[in-house]
Amino acid sequence: MTVESTLETVFRMESARIVATVARIVRDVGIAEEIAQDALVSALEQWPRSGIPERPGAWLTAAAKHRAVDLVRRRETYARKLAEVGRTLDLGEAVYDPEPSGPGDIDDDVLRLVFTTCHPVLSADARAALTLRLVGGLRTDEIARAFLVPEATVAARITRAKRTLAKADVAFEVPYEEVGVPPDEVWGRAARLGSVLEVVYLIFNEGYAATAGDDLLRPGLCEDALRLARGLAALMPEESEVHGLAALLELQTSRGPARTGPDGRPVLLADQNRSRWNRLLIRRGYAALARAGDGRSYGPYALQAAIAACHARAASYEETDWATIAALYGRLGVLAPSPVVELNRAVAVSMTEGPAAALPIVDALATEPSLARYHLLPSVRGDLLARLGRTAEARAEFERAAALTRNESERALLLGRARKPGEA
Repeated sequence: MTVESTLETVFRMESARIVATVARIVRDVGIAEEIAQDALVSALEQWPRSGIPERPGAWLTAAAKHRAVDLVRRRETYARKLAEVGRTLDLGEAVYDPEPSGPGDIDDDVLRLVFTTCHPVLSADARAALTLRLVGGLRTDEIARAFLVPEATVAARITRAKRTLAKADVAFEVPYEEVGVPPDEVWGRAARLGSVLEVVYLIFNEGYAATAGDDLLRPGLCEDALRLARGLAALMPEESEVHGLAALLELQTSRGPARTGPDGRPVLLADQNRSRWNRLLIRRGYAALARAGDGRSYGPYALQAAIAACHARAASYEETDWATIAALYGRLGVLAPSPVVELNRAVAVSMTEGPAAALPIVDALATEPSLARYHLLPSVRGDLLARLGRTAEARAEFERAAALTRNESERALLLGRARKPGEA
């Protein structure tokens, strides 16, 4: 592996922590990202000559911190800023010791970064885009794919969001709630929770099924999202949907070892070796789902976790309780209407009532603008057509799906299905 490829891998893994650490010092997430990029450039210049450090992530963090300190020194408000960071930063040391947590706080810079980038001063779309960029380390085109919008739109949202946060002088913190004040009247945790949960979920999804690249999985993103979800559950134990999200991520992560074969290619759910599913994570998922409520009051994340639990409980693909899954997707479609939810419901319907019953549901989504370049729509349609014996049509759908995806592993799987559309 070359220095450049190693550095790219390390930076993608560590960028959120680097930006979070620097933001703690400079109190500006836009400047923090620029400083993190400066550290990357410095590594590109030095590592080819000096070699890759033993702890490359720590090297990048230290380089970024030194640049942040230099910036603070140059500011006219140096004395005030130095007083603010003096508790946490020894300017002569490369090690950063977080400041003590207050009551109800979490000593985690990345969690602070999430709450900062999800501040209500930003629009919902801007919060999600900025958090995915800074916390998830996603490129602009990857975020655009996640939201099914043009790349230029995402780039503009991120730029405006950074400026807005700087102008509003938003504190870099996990906010506290004010006792006795309605949540919608303060910019506290409750006001930001929906956006925080959304971006943690989107970060996980990019790790669980990468929109682009050679690999189906990006485990680092899954691990980051799962850690954030667990932290949120500890921080806000009374919030049902926090536990619902944690349950969903635990259960989905449990399938990771079985989702790819020895060659790295995707393995469909029907073909996965369930003995490779992580039973510890499944038990954690069940426990988190129990904390989310009794089922009648489930929110969108808890409903998705309940669907994942149905898969986890089934000893085999054939024994899956598809009727319950279809019903849960129906409830989810009422709470959080989405063409993607409807597409997933169609899959469950096909398993309970047959592909002929599901095909009209899928066909009704064909004119949905947000799914125009969503590769799973023709993929699902191809599967239904194949099961109906309409192999020529199925082949065309799998080929269309392969042309739409930007993930090489998924493309190979879809082209394989196009060659033999009658086989699962």
